[in-house]
Amino acid sequence: MSTEAAVRARIEKLRAEIERHNYRYYVLDDPEVPDAEYDRLMLELKRLEAEHPKLVTSDSPTQRVSGAAVKVFGEVVHRLPMLSLDNAFSEEEVRAFDRRVHERLGRGEDIEYSAEPKLDGLAVSLTYEHGRLVLGATRGDGTTGEDVTHTIRTIKAVPLRLSGKDFPHMLEARGEVFMPLEGFRRFNSEAEAHGEKTFVNPRNAAAGSLRQLDPRLAAARPLDIFFYGLGATEGGAPAARHSDVLAQLRRWGLKTCPETRCVRGLAGCLDYFQSIGARRSRLPYQIDGVVYKVDSLADQQALGFVSRAPRWAIAHKFPAEEELTIVSDVEFQVGRTGALTPVARLKPVFVGGVTVSNATLHNMDEVERKDVRIGDTVIVRRAGDVIPEVVSVLVDRRPKHARKVVLPAKCPVCHSPVERPAGEAVARCTGGFICAAQRKEALRHFASRRALDIQGLGTELIDQLVETKRVATPADLFRLKAEELAELERMGEKSAQKVVAAIAKSRRTTLARFLHALGIPDVGEATALALAGHFGDLGALRSASEADIDEVPDVGAVTAHSIHRFLHDRRHAAVIDGLLEQGVSWPQAERRAASASPLSGKTVVLTGTLSGMSRDVATDKLIARGAKVAASVSKKTDYVVAGSDAGSKLAKAHELGVRVLDEDEFLALLGE
Repeated sequence: MSTEAAVRARIEKLRAEIERHNYRYYVLDDPEVPDAEYDRLMLELKRLEAEHPKLVTSDSPTQRVSGAAVKVFGEVVHRLPMLSLDNAFSEEEVRAFDRRVHERLGRGEDIEYSAEPKLDGLAVSLTYEHGRLVLGATRGDGTTGEDVTHTIRTIKAVPLRLSGKDFPHMLEARGEVFMPLEGFRRFNSEAEAHGEKTFVNPRNAAAGSLRQLDPRLAAARPLDIFFYGLGATEGGAPAARHSDVLAQLRRWGLKTCPETRCVRGLAGCLDYFQSIGARRSRLPYQIDGVVYKVDSLADQQALGFVSRAPRWAIAHKFPAEEELTIVSDVEFQVGRTGALTPVARLKPVFVGGVTVSNATLHNMDEVERKDVRIGDTVIVRRAGDVIPEVVSVLVDRRPKHARKVVLPAKCPVCHSPVERPAGEAVARCTGGFICAAQRKEALRHFASRRALDIQGLGTELIDQLVETKRVATPADLFRLKAEELAELERMGEKSAQKVVAAIAKSRRTTLARFLHALGIPDVGEATALALAGHFGDLGALRSASEADIDEVPDVGAVTAHSIHRFLHDRRHAAVIDGLLEQGVSWPQAERRAASASPLSGKTVVLTGTLSGMSRDVATDKLIARGAKVAASVSKKTDYVVAGSDAGSKLAKAHELGVRVLDEDEFLALLGE
């Protein structure tokens, strides 16, 4: 063996041995050598790499903290969305969740659940290719997160290279970054001693540390991680149960929470909740509840999702921290849909790690039920440790001057009449787009990425356009001229031209995006897609009765009434007509019902880069035609659309005999 080959072999042996010791120390908490021996191995590796720099690799233990600080966080689009969980705050809500699972699966026997503590940290997704860490990203909005690879690599519990040999050649490991309580206390103590910034709670400390631009600063902070599942994978044998997935993660060197258990039925879930709750104060990390997941992955797939949350999992939250304070006033905020929300202005109080001076009262039904009055002493809590709310009133402390909360007859923003339909809790401003509060929020929503996606039309620009009365409805956006925009603050000629070009580009959209962009009450992305797929054409939807709309899956009578009322309000109808007059449209093929499309009911996988459209646009077009867009190729896949630089999915398609479409064939199938 040559000298260079011998050095290479020694370096590889040292790396493997150091990673094994890292795994035993940081993951298993069971070191097998003293610190001095570990330090000796690391010093030898550093020396050999310094003498042979060509042999240094990015996944070497010596490179865990390396590189210069990044200038800005890059965007990362998750291959599979990082879904949020629905919350349960009572035993009754957990019972309702279990009952829904039984009903949807058609089962009578107890369901097997995987139960785990819900860490109060920062959700992340780590991508490994051929066993090597290549990307770390925050959850962000669930679809797009921030690239934090440089700080993720500094967490010693994160393996730079996976263990074993049976892992998929590409996998996304989902987990929660947190700061252990002891590390948090030590970090704050040291920061205070040096006159530096301290953190309010471990969650803020973890989030702030992970979002450091300089990896050396993140490396100095005691971060840890637990992995709780997988995102997208390519290759490898699929597991049958969530508990099997956790076992796989541990086998590959990815740390999981040691408190995770498989439990049987509702009784097992509630027993677990009580057990963890009793030990909560003794755990070395901060948690705010537990999570129950249906253990069978086949059952998870059968249960599916609603909006952005899975039907097969729920977070059971612990009672929130509570404090006493005084209601100094109650004001009404006007939201995008015109809903008036009463907000209590409070004497500032420290609750759950933050100072709270405002709390939601939700609606007038809640105000009346709790009998909240201005001047009252109230119990305030952070529901789910996040949203401040008024829980109850201490009536025996009510002062004589306490004033009842009265719903205003007119909108506090535009002075239009306020209506509260009989039987409804929500009161609304009737001003529509003439209300500045609704106008700004409606325009922000209209231009947002998952709506018309008008790049460059941000909050500050919308505020200026509304305040200078250049824009009153979304249709006015399409009448804007570059020279007009260039007159605004912080808007140069080139920036103005880019915004106008982005507005013009947004004229070509999809029916689902258009419906979502309108801001119809109770109509989010999922409902907009369902409406587009059912009616296929805007005219058909506008002429539909409430009963017709109610026939759309997952819509329901209340939402159907809301949609019908919105579309038949003369002011909203005028806005829609104005948008159509300004050329907002979608491909003719998308005006046909999805059931008429040759793609209806087909499963399609996208791979590589398409020259004529983004992945998001291609996905929207497929969904509008009734297709299901999958993340991985299987025997059930009908088509694989392959753009340039297509990777392993293309090879998998050829292996399974799945039909592969090039971009021209794809466009032909779309009817474009």
